[in-house]
Amino acid sequence: MPATVLGEFLGTVILLLLGNGVVANVLLTDAKGHGGGWIVITAGWAFAVMSGGMVAVALGAPGELNPAVSLANVVTGVYPLATGLAHVGAQMLGAMVGATLVWLHYLPHWARTGDAELIRACYCNTPAVRSTGPNLVAEVIGTAVLVIVAGAIGAKGVLGASPATNLGSFLVGCLVWGIGLSLGGPTGYAINPARDLGPRIAHALLPVANKGTSDWGYAWIPVVGPIVGATLAALLWKSLTT
Repeated sequence: MPATVLGEFLGTVILLLLGNGVVANVLLTDAKGHGGGWIVITAGWAFAVMSGGMVAVALGAPGELNPAVSLANVVTGVYPLATGLAHVGAQMLGAMVGATLVWLHYLPHWARTGDAELIRACYCNTPAVRSTGPNLVAEVIGTAVLVIVAGAIGAKGVLGASPATNLGSFLVGCLVWGIGLSLGGPTGYAINPARDLGPRIAHALLPVANKGTSDWGYAWIPVVGPIVGATLAALLWKSLTT
């Protein structure tokens, strides 16, 4: 297995274990963090992105952890289609494994939580106001901000010629925290197809107590929106910097 594939897989496992783990801690009945609120969730996701990115980079991967970013890199010629598809496969599998570990970690709490919507929220996104067009636009905008600012973080003028080890992962985690705080209100800021679709599949397959439906009617928005947003932003950034 190429190092980049292994890194993207394990990094995404960590991303989803810590990211969906903080949601479960806040939402599930009798969890120690129950009722912690949006600030706790966005902070937990920021640390999840930082941690997953560090693991991926340490194993020789780019630390994308996001199929939308991987596909945008294919479109902009960063690497060939075969590499992009390998990364996407690793990220999707890693997301499913991470979500499964969250299920195991909080195993007694699912049966104690009677609200199926709260349980599903520990795996995947649900919009605050269900409206297809605005929901899709929100995911496009959020992911575009992710790609453009991540591109700026990687620029030599920001990090310098010899940045501190893994400083990029820390800064991208801060970026995701900012996106969550500022732009996460409408859809929960999936901004990553693996972050939503992988755990949604796990939610459908796992014997989660009181889980209800997996809301497949909404599932395409956190996939298509991030792919469109990442691709447009990557093409724009490339045109501005080359």
